[in-house]
Amino acid sequence: MTISLRPRTAVGLLGLIASGLTWAHDPIFGLGPHVVYQGGVEIAPEFEWKQRGDEREGELALELTYGITGDWAAGIHIPYTWKDDGDTQSNGIGDVALFTKYRFWRHDTLGVQQSAALALKLHTSTGDSRSDPPTGSGSTDLTAGLAYGYESRRWYRWASFRYRFNGENSMGFRRGDKIKLDLVGGVRPWLTGYREPDTVLLLELNLEHGFAHRAHGRELADTGGTEVFVSPGIFWTLRNFAVKAGVQIPVVNGLDGAQPPSDYRAKLVLEWHL
Repeated sequence: MTISLRPRTAVGLLGLIASGLTWAHDPIFGLGPHVVYQGGVEIAPEFEWKQRGDEREGELALELTYGITGDWAAGIHIPYTWKDDGDTQSNGIGDVALFTKYRFWRHDTLGVQQSAALALKLHTSTGDSRSDPPTGSGSTDLTAGLAYGYESRRWYRWASFRYRFNGENSMGFRRGDKIKLDLVGGVRPWLTGYREPDTVLLLELNLEHGFAHRAHGRELADTGGTEVFVSPGIFWTLRNFAVKAGVQIPVVNGLDGAQPPSDYRAKLVLEWHL
């Protein structure tokens, strides 16, 4: 038996299949394989807040991304930071970062897209490492990551691994390298069309392990260790505009020595695609 589709019917079917994939996104706290289309620009102001014992840190940043090809994007992250360690406060420009991402694999089937990407981020030392508390690290650092994503009309899932190589600053201090592992699931509760508001609910599991800091080559006590977060979140889109928001809730504290554990972290991102 042969089934034929009229042109209008075929276009409508393809539009329905593609509508759920038009707004591909990365997780809120983890890394995903999403890249901006060739020649496209993504403008993303974001706000992040962290609280850990008496320490509080806020960051207002602007992230700009450009699609070099359909699989390769690059951009810049420009932060302004506020810090309060319980005794003193400081604020100023943080460490500007340059980043790039290359999607090396993509597989499309009926209503489903799977992809994987490599990512690199260069953290510069533009912040003030001598302020109290410091708004910058004073070192040049590099993060390398690998991400996988599955996106369908209803379900999403991501997995990623990142390793941050930290350099030594001019005072002989070197923060320990850091490993991040993220597993994320998402669901679209209501299936909508491209011109209608769209909502995806997310749940992330974020593991962070930091190695001990060093000063003049000697390991420092009460540094390093592991924390695990459960992170509910949401991203809401309307055509080329999106809102992403989430909260990281600590569920495992494996920090070494006498360190205050994280109380919570929160993040809000606004995105425009031009």
